[in-house]
Amino acid sequence: MIPAFDINVTAKKAELAILKTLVYFDIFDYPLSQRDIKSFLECHLHDEVLTRALRQLISDRIIFKTGEFYSLQNNLQKAEKRLQGNLRAQKLLPRAAKIGAFLYKFPYVRAVAVSGSLSKNYADEKADIDFFIIAKENRLWIARTILHLFKKLTFLFGRQHFYCMNYFIDEKALIIPERNIYTAMEVVTLMPLAGNYTMNKFFEVNSWTEKWFPEYESGENLRISEKESWFKKFTERFFNKRKGDSLDDFLFALTTRRWQKKAREGRKNSKGKIMNLITGKHFSKSNPEAFQEKVVAMYQNKIDQLKNAIF
Repeated sequence: MIPAFDINVTAKKAELAILKTLVYFDIFDYPLSQRDIKSFLECHLHDEVLTRALRQLISDRIIFKTGEFYSLQNNLQKAEKRLQGNLRAQKLLPRAAKIGAFLYKFPYVRAVAVSGSLSKNYADEKADIDFFIIAKENRLWIARTILHLFKKLTFLFGRQHFYCMNYFIDEKALIIPERNIYTAMEVVTLMPLAGNYTMNKFFEVNSWTEKWFPEYESGENLRISEKESWFKKFTERFFNKRKGDSLDDFLFALTTRRWQKKAREGRKNSKGKIMNLITGKHFSKSNPEAFQEKVVAMYQNKIDQLKNAIF
């Protein structure tokens, strides 16, 4: 039995931790179940303490409960929207698993994972399938170029939104340098699809995410694919050593120049957002309209407002 004094002391900490969790997901209009809240808390909480804190926050009308979901907003439509998005995600995940296994067969691909909203078990009516890809050391740009040449073919069949490869790193850059709530969330919610050894190593070297989400445990258990292809084996053998080094350097420089030009011209993607590709020798990531920075800033502003108003 937990002493009353400990419960009272922990209550304020629990309330603030709950609010921080709800604030982050409120940016995306996504209400949470009690299980979700526990998964994304910044600290370990006893279930009894968590339940009492939720009841108190509801009693104080700081948060609201609609069905099984908690939110900063008393909005039934958002709860219904979440349920519909969860159902669409469950239908889309098997397709994502097949595509991930297929992408793993491309040269120099060492691991594939689902990222973005689908990795949080949500898909809207026009959902993309976002992929996080780890390439062989010093071969990222060969891998990325071949994959994006393939993606151009998917436009012919209107399937390009199923092949959104937005974030590449290679084996030399497994550690994610930005350490904030956004990157921590994106790392822990990745759903591995292929490359078991490399994905395990990635999660191991990014254990800093435990500071943000010490309670998080992955709920999805998608099958890990390790099947390769003759095309992958042949290409990797052909571009071994110096030949591959030179080609990778050339493609890195070429792609960087092209994207810098697009950024200067203010080019927009299919969703109307200004394109922004951040590149380095060992990484390539899309960050349209500085989305990550905006989310982190919005989160901090909302937390500061709540602290001033409540605490």
